[in-house]
Amino acid sequence: MPPTDIIRLLVLDDHALFRQGIARLLEAESDMQIAGQCATVREALETLERTHCDLVLLDYDLGEERGSEFLARLRFTGWSGHILVITAGVADRQALDLLQHGASGIFPKTDSPELLVEAIRQVMRGEQWLTAHHRRLAEQGAPEPGAAKTLSNREREVLRSVVEGLANKEIGARLNISESAVKAALQQLFYKTGVRTRGQIVRFALERYRDEVV
Repeated sequence: MPPTDIIRLLVLDDHALFRQGIARLLEAESDMQIAGQCATVREALETLERTHCDLVLLDYDLGEERGSEFLARLRFTGWSGHILVITAGVADRQALDLLQHGASGIFPKTDSPELLVEAIRQVMRGEQWLTAHHRRLAEQGAPEPGAAKTLSNREREVLRSVVEGLANKEIGARLNISESAVKAALQQLFYKTGVRTRGQIVRFALERYRDEVV
């Protein structure tokens, strides 16, 4: 990319010391600028709504949240930037899910700062950044879209209620949870099933999860 192009970065990590260290490191690069630092998925989504950003540096383990939750919710916003996952370790299934749902690369926290700078520039050129192991996983291929995944108890209850035709407010009242918690569960269901609408998720539930929701 031309040297005049500035890469605007958002750092999403629940550890303040790591966020600030990464920010100081990358701000020293002439072609990089920190657009925001966030500790939670909600903060990051709100920042992306009001701030231009080209690439998100996403920690997979966000304490009570996971990087996959961010990707699941991000897909509904229309944001078109790049995602580079930075992680101390991620299981093969999780790595494939991250790549399948929009991540442009997976960067180990054990690698050097110089490699991180290189990884960011490579991802911004439209290329992937993967370890040899993750590249082999990607080449072997992920499971077919819509492959069945384990549902949590709440997700199963929400899915059953959707199949019955209940609205979010009615589901919340039935399960004694907030409407925002219902929406969060639905977002995870959309992510796990690979569908985008309530109608599609009802059809998918009857095909793949009939024993759990009927």
